[in-house]
Amino acid sequence: MLRIPMRLTLFAVVTGLFLAAPAFAWEPTKPIEFVIPAGAGGGADQMARLIAGIAEKHKLSPRPFIVVNKSGGAGAEGFLHVKGKKGDAHTIIITLSNLFTTPLHTGVPFSWKDLTPVARLALDQFILWVNAETPYKTAKEYLAAVKEKNGTMKMGGTGSAQEDQILTIMLEQAQGVKFTYVPFKGGGEVCVNLVGKHIDSTVNNPIECVSHWKANRVRPLAVFDTERITVGEWKNIPTIKEALGSDVHYLMLRGIFGAPDMPKDAVDWYVGFLRKVTETPDWKKYMEDGALKPAFASGAEYVKWVEENEKLHRDLMAKGGLLKQ
Repeated sequence: MLRIPMRLTLFAVVTGLFLAAPAFAWEPTKPIEFVIPAGAGGGADQMARLIAGIAEKHKLSPRPFIVVNKSGGAGAEGFLHVKGKKGDAHTIIITLSNLFTTPLHTGVPFSWKDLTPVARLALDQFILWVNAETPYKTAKEYLAAVKEKNGTMKMGGTGSAQEDQILTIMLEQAQGVKFTYVPFKGGGEVCVNLVGKHIDSTVNNPIECVSHWKANRVRPLAVFDTERITVGEWKNIPTIKEALGSDVHYLMLRGIFGAPDMPKDAVDWYVGFLRKVTETPDWKKYMEDGALKPAFASGAEYVKWVEENEKLHRDLMAKGGLLKQ
C-alpha cells in the first residue's frame, strides 16, 4: 500500500480548504469620492460631511471619504461626473430630489437609472421661514402681506426648478398668491440671505436654518408636512394646513447612489456601512436637531420608492410648468 507522508496530507487538506473558501467580502482599498450635487452649507452638504466624520470617528471604514461639491447645473455636474465612473466601487453620491428635478427640467442626459441605488437614509422636511425682525408671527399674516404686495415679495430657494421652487409654486397655487422666486446655489446661502434681508422668506430645510433660529435671526411659520414635527422645539411649529387651511406637503429624499454597475459586494458593503452610521449617537442627535425623518431603506424597497417619486415629481413639475418643453 502506498503511504502518503502526514505532512503532505495536511498540506493538501489545508490547501483544499483555502481553495474552497469564498473570497473575502469587498471593502474599500482606496479613499472614497463622496460627491455632493449641491453647494456648501446646505442639507446634503451637511449630511455628507457628517457621514464622512462619523466614518472616521467610529472607524467604520478602512479608507476615508473625500467629500467633493459639484453643484453646477442644479446638480447635473455631480450626477454626470458619477455617471461617467462606470464600475467604480469607490465613488458614491448623496442625492436630494434634484435626482428627479434636474433631468426633468433641463433635459440633461441623466436618469437615476444610470446610477446604482444604495440606500435611502432619511426624508427631509421643509419650513416656511421669515426674518425674525419682521412683524409676521403667523403664516396667515405673512401670506396676507404677500398677496397685498402682488408678486414683489421675494422667496429664496436652492436652484431653479428644484424642490424649493416646486414647493413655492404649490404654495402660490393653493393660496392664490405670487412670489418673485430667487435661486441660490445651496440652502446655507439661502438662509444667510434671509438673515441679511435680501429676500423676504424661504422654504429651507430645518437643518439649514436651525443655527440662525437658535440665534433669533429667523422665525419658522409653518411646516410643509401632513403632521407636526415631533421632536424638540420643532413640535411647536404648525403645519401649513393648520396655519392656512391648504394641504401643501412635501418631503425630500436624502439618499445614496453609487456609480453605474457598481459591484454587488461593494453595494452590500455600503449598505452595511450606512446602517452602522445611522445607529451612532452622532447620527441620532443630527436627526433630532435637524428634524429629519428616519427612513432607512435599501434594495427593492428603495428602488420602488425612487420609481414612485420620479412619477410624483413629473406630475408636480408638469402642474407647475417646470418640465422641459
